[in-house]
Amino acid sequence: MKPKIFATHRLFDPARTILQENCDAEYWEKQERPPREEVLRRVKDKEGLICLLTEKVNDELLLAATKLKIAANVAVGFDNIDVAACTRRGVIATNTPGVLDETTADFAWTLLMAVARRLGEGDALARSGDWKGWDLDQLVGTDVWGKTLGIVGFGRIGKAMARRASGFRMKVIYTDAVRATAEAEQELRAEYRDINALLAESDFISIHTPLLRGEIRAHEADRVPSQHVARAGGGRGGAGGGARERKNRGSGTRRI
Repeated sequence: MKPKIFATHRLFDPARTILQENCDAEYWEKQERPPREEVLRRVKDKEGLICLLTEKVNDELLLAATKLKIAANVAVGFDNIDVAACTRRGVIATNTPGVLDETTADFAWTLLMAVARRLGEGDALARSGDWKGWDLDQLVGTDVWGKTLGIVGFGRIGKAMARRASGFRMKVIYTDAVRATAEAEQELRAEYRDINALLAESDFISIHTPLLRGEIRAHEADRVPSQHVARAGGGRGGAGGGARERKNRGSGTRRI
């Protein structure tokens, strides 16, 4: 008899094929996330749960799912899983580290380039119908080539950003709670800085940390004397996201 599982989201076809061959799989097919009551009802007779960050796996769920043997989180993060509760009840909890490292770094680099070249503003201007013609200093932006990139959080994604920066002949500096090995620093041509030195020296900053005590917060961007902060590909809990404008010490409004 195949084990019963519940997936709280439609999965990609290759994954569904594997599950259908080996399990009695049930899926939440609607676009919106399943209500908590529905999740608790569906897991009552299930041995496996495939969930997203939006579903909490805690004592409440584990009490409802008395047959549960595994909670498989389709995410790198596992803030939604009470690991201690799963351990107490003998439920295996898994995540998917490494799957989106390069993908996230690609997107972070895209945001950095868009911020530097003021792509979002240009797109908005072109679509607004207000563009009257070219001018010498119109949406000039700044070059990325040869600048200094500060990376906050030098894990897998931070290191992937450093590799991308090498193609633009950027100087790479980084800060992290744990300093990288000398071999990694040499390979990536990255230099360690404390957070204050990094903020002072960087032309661009890319943040790749969870929102933890002691890490950079969004408001600390105001301390940066250089032009650009791309909070791109950031961590869970609010550290990541977009770009904004601020005044740059007498030099007009710059994109950051």
